[in-house]
Amino acid sequence: MCNLYRLTKPTSEVAQLFGVSVGELGNAGVGEVYPAQPGLVIAQGELTAMTWGFPLVLKGKNGQPLKPRPVNNARADKLDNFMWRYSFAERRCLIPVSAFAEAEGEQGAKTRTWFSLPGTELFAVAGLWRDSAEWGRAYSMVMTEACQHVAHVHDRMPVILREDDWGDWLDGAPDKARLLCRPYPDLMVCEATDEAWVRRAVRPG
Repeated sequence: MCNLYRLTKPTSEVAQLFGVSVGELGNAGVGEVYPAQPGLVIAQGELTAMTWGFPLVLKGKNGQPLKPRPVNNARADKLDNFMWRYSFAERRCLIPVSAFAEAEGEQGAKTRTWFSLPGTELFAVAGLWRDSAEWGRAYSMVMTEACQHVAHVHDRMPVILREDDWGDWLDGAPDKARLLCRPYPDLMVCEATDEAWVRRAVRPG
């Protein structure tokens, strides 16, 4: 599942490519995006900021609610579940991405492997969004089976949408949008790195 992606294009270029206006961006911008942090999405005709992950509120032993946990991935084969059903039917969005990462390697020594598309610094991933009492507007990334370029690292990947399919994902009937939830069929770039998956804070000396 995807727990890290990056966006390297300025917001003005992102809005221009998708042909939308720029809405409320808050402190979301370019760079790496992690769950429970603000990211940019295209929804309701504009580029806007939302929190990455639908908040899931769990309760402690005493029945008190705990800090919400971000559910930042929605499996394509689970879109009929209660958490996703209404957002899939009524509130689909596009997530602008330059590359997404998966963890690779042994437990405790995992590194970042980045996946992108050749010849472009920006593509669209399928997303869902909704309003929440905890974080305001939040979005989740739709995941499907991995294509041949990703399968050696993880068995699932984000649903990457070709430009011709953006409109059907945003505004098409759910049955038509569901057909777009498939492994990406074209070439991808895989970049294995020695970057630690978890970056630990450096204590001052």
